[in-house]
Amino acid sequence: MIGHTSRLHEPSPPPLARRKTGPTKGTFALVTLLSGCAHVAPPASLVPTADDALARMRATFACGRSTQASAKIDHFGDQGRARADLLLMTQRAARIRMDVVSPFGVALATLTSDSVHFALADLGGKRQYVGPSSACNIARLTTVPVPGHVLVDLLHGEAPVLRHEPGSAKMSWNDRGYYALVIPSSGGGTETVHLAPRPDDWARPWTEQRMRVLDVMVEQQGYVLYHAELMNHAPAVMASPRIDPDGISPPIPPSGPFCDAEIPRRIHVEVPEPKADVRFTYEEIMWNPPLVDGIFDPPPPTGMRVEFVECQ
Repeated sequence: MIGHTSRLHEPSPPPLARRKTGPTKGTFALVTLLSGCAHVAPPASLVPTADDALARMRATFACGRSTQASAKIDHFGDQGRARADLLLMTQRAARIRMDVVSPFGVALATLTSDSVHFALADLGGKRQYVGPSSACNIARLTTVPVPGHVLVDLLHGEAPVLRHEPGSAKMSWNDRGYYALVIPSSGGGTETVHLAPRPDDWARPWTEQRMRVLDVMVEQQGYVLYHAELMNHAPAVMASPRIDPDGISPPIPPSGPFCDAEIPRRIHVEVPEPKADVRFTYEEIMWNPPLVDGIFDPPPPTGMRVEFVECQ
């Protein structure tokens, strides 16, 4: 766990969370009201259906293939609270690299996951844990057992959408200023997503509106599996090519097209059982950085003891 990297915990499989009996604090994100009124009228050009709203969300983030960021990570789990500085890289659909660094810039731990292989190097303890890229393995650092593709989508500011039949999702306008989508999964779960047009797109036709994701909650048989709040949205800069200062290697281009999509600067993910949550606060972030080979599946550092870990 961050701050105690020589004693990395092994999370048990997450049971289904307790049934909610009523709204809890912070259950849904509140958007900044676009007027001084208590109720926000929908845009003049209203998105017709939930499928259309999801299509607008996907179009908004289609340009964002990967990110590079410096961030703060703050999480709560069975071992208490831990905070640290984080260097973060992501790539769709489920590639993640997290480097935990001390306030003096010293690397403490590195987590990598390429959707198949997982590794967590505990540099202080001189051990590297390797295994499958499962949700509970990734939770060895984040504490929240959510799949890699879910975490990457949320870190990009997009809602990971459950598989569902076309036309089955329902949508209504909430007078606090967002579309509320309810998506019944073909696997028996239910997802609730809150979307709002970007403020500067409010007067545009719905086919041109870019979407902000404000809140995502997934339930199974009435139990909350995870809940995410996304806040403080702002555009992210586009990365430049990586140039070899010695001119020996050719430039490495950005890993995706030009992108000016917004990214929430604060992302809060909760898993009610095992009562874990993590908060990412971006300090700097860019879209589509140049990516070198092996960044998400590096070889073990020299002198590390390698241990295989597996969980469900």
